[in-house]
This record gives sequence, structure tokens and C-alpha cells, in this order.
Amino acid sequence: MKFFHKALFVAFIFVGCTASESEEISKKNLPVKIGAEVLLDDYLPELEGKRVGLVMNPTSRVNGTHMVDTLMSLGVNVTALFAAEHGFRGELGAGETIEDGIDQETGLPVFSLYGNTKKPTAEMLETVDILLFDLPDMGVRFYTYNVTMGLVMEAVAENDKELWILDRPNPLGGEYVAGWILQEEYISFVGAYPMPVVYGMTMGELAHMAVGEGWLNLDTSPNFKVIKSEGWERAIKWPTTGLDWISPSPNLPTFEHAFAYAGTVIFEGTNLSEGRGTENPFLYIGSPNMEFTEGDLNSLEKKHMVQLDSIKFTPQSIPGKAISPKLEGEKCFGFHISFPNGYKEVDPFRLGLDLLEFSRDHTTDFEIKAFANNLFGIDLKSIIENNESIPSWEDDVQKFKEKRSEYLLY
Repeated sequence: MKFFHKALFVAFIFVGCTASESEEISKKNLPVKIGAEVLLDDYLPELEGKRVGLVMNPTSRVNGTHMVDTLMSLGVNVTALFAAEHGFRGELGAGETIEDGIDQETGLPVFSLYGNTKKPTAEMLETVDILLFDLPDMGVRFYTYNVTMGLVMEAVAENDKELWILDRPNPLGGEYVAGWILQEEYISFVGAYPMPVVYGMTMGELAHMAVGEGWLNLDTSPNFKVIKSEGWERAIKWPTTGLDWISPSPNLPTFEHAFAYAGTVIFEGTNLSEGRGTENPFLYIGSPNMEFTEGDLNSLEKKHMVQLDSIKFTPQSIPGKAISPKLEGEKCFGFHISFPNGYKEVDPFRLGLDLLEFSRDHTTDFEIKAFANNLFGIDLKSIIENNESIPSWEDDVQKFKEKRSEYLLY
């Protein structure tokens, strides 16, 4: 079997970049090279004679082509596909159950890792020697792909398989860490590991830390390696990588949405709309019973160096993006978040908490639910309901940074 790989040109656009960020990219000249591209350039011969399974989603692309299609065109023996939340090619919205099936493009079996079964079984792995894992994390604990990675690592160890993690940049950068370490009573599929809400690590780094710190249910160590990205530095957020943003899930269409999501996801744990069912999920927040003036937002705008505009919106069901969203068909009054000054000076996690308190104080029927505790990992529900001061997370962040230092790859 012969493998070949022509030089790939990765076009890039500067969506959401400030002038200074664009200048920084210009100085670099070349975009960051993700692990998937490094695999194609340097590692294909090692796949010869192997049966290969893919744990991927629609962001798993090089030069605009999905990795499954590229690998098969290069003669790699791809035998099985594995779908995490949102599906292998990204056709499903958040929380929608994924069924086993057949990939229409290739005819390969697709095994669901987001339904009744969330960890690959021995039967699923029967035709696989090596799993290639290329799922993007959003740099936040509640985005489910980091938990899927941990379960895949357990399955690899249990079934004597091999795992290659195709690493990629953390969109929020590798220096920004925020939030509390997950408390044990709030462990769930949107938070399984004792790390802050925003952790500043890549998936490859998390994999090493999960094994090293004993986060996984393992009898033997998994056989895995990380194929690192090239050209990424910890201070770099996504807009400065020079890479296209490919929506990792239907409600994160741009980096701007993903950046706000690090904090405004908390509104999923309230009776307010977090913007699902609109063109701007996580940038639109509102309720039929929210009342405020433009002046009420001024102090938050100045504190966070963001723009907050009052808006009216009506959530609607959008197939594949937002099925039966909260407050569907109801006119909501709220605010639109934007970042005209860029992202460098903004703390989206702190912003989300301040907006949560603002919304509590300006919504007549405000309700925070227990799910908020799962998202942020502490009893935030009681704190908000009792109008208590939100506790500092500085000690948690410092302890975590000390632990993670030995697992950093960049």
C-alpha cells in the first residue's frame, strides 16, 4: 500500500480579529498546523496494514475536506466511525440522541457515543486496531468532548487497542484558567473531572493529566500518543491561529459565540433564554419578564470592555440546531453581547456570572435550576437565590495550575 500526501494549503480568515491580532498573524506568516494535518504529513506510513477507527466530527477537516474522506482517498483502511454529541458530520443539535447507523458518504458503520452507550464497547472495537481521536474541545469543562475522550481512553485500555489523539489549539488559549474545581457531588456528563470550568489545556494535555492524576477508571494504562499541533503558543486565542473556524456544534457558529459560551452557558440552568432558537445563541440573553434601561448596562460594559445592546427576540425551533428551544414563540426582552474591542482583555466566565446576577435583579420571575450546579461545579443555585457573594476561584485556579504544569505539551 502506498500513501501519498500533496502539500495542503490551509486558507485562513481573520473573523473577529482586532487590528493588533491581525498584525500578529501577519508576523507569523503561517497559520497553526493542527494535529490532523501533522498526521497526514508525517504519520501515514505507521497506519499501513492497520484497521483504523475515527472518533471525529465536522471540524475534523484539512483543506476543507473531512478527514474520513481524505484518509480513505489515501488508502488508509478506515473500518469504523464513532459519533460523539452532535454526530459524526455534525447534523444534530445539543442533547439530541445519536443512533448507530451508516455514514451516507462512505458506507462505513457509525457507532453512537452519545445515546445509551457513551463508551466504545468491545463489539464496536472488534474491527479496529487504532483509533484516531480528533474532537475539538472548547476549553470549558461542560463541553462534553473531554468526557468522551476519557471514556474512549478507558475503552482502549480495556480492549488492548491503540489511540492517537490529533491535538489542536485550545480556542480560549492556554493561559486563561477560571472557575471552581468541580465538586464531587456535581459530577455528570457535563463535568466529570476535578478541574476548573475553564482550564487552559489542549485535549492532548488533558489526556496525559487524566491518566497521570488518576481521573479515569483504569486497570492498565491506555496505549496512546498525542500528535501535537505545530506553531501554537499558549497565549494565542483562536482568532490569532490563522485557522478557519468550523462550527464544532450547531449553536457555536463563530468563535465569538464560543467565547461568550464560556460564561453565558450558565443561562441554560435558568428559566431565561440563552439564545437558542435564534441566530445568536449565547450572545442573546432574555426573558418575557426582563426589564431594564440602557443605562443599567453601562457599568457592566465598562467593567468587561464589551458592548451590551438591548434587544427583542423570539426563539423559534430550528431543525438540527434548536429543537423546541426554551421560551419558543415568546417575545423576549434582553441584551445582545458583542466584543468590539476584541477578546484579549475580556474574562467571559466572570462576564457570564455578572450577567447572571444582573438578570436575576431585572427579571420578575427569575429562576435558577439545579443544572446550573452541574455546569459550574458548585452550589451556585443557592448562592444566587440567597443573593450571596459569589466565592472567589483564585485558590482553585492556582492549585490546578500547579498540578497541570507537568502535563503541558506547549
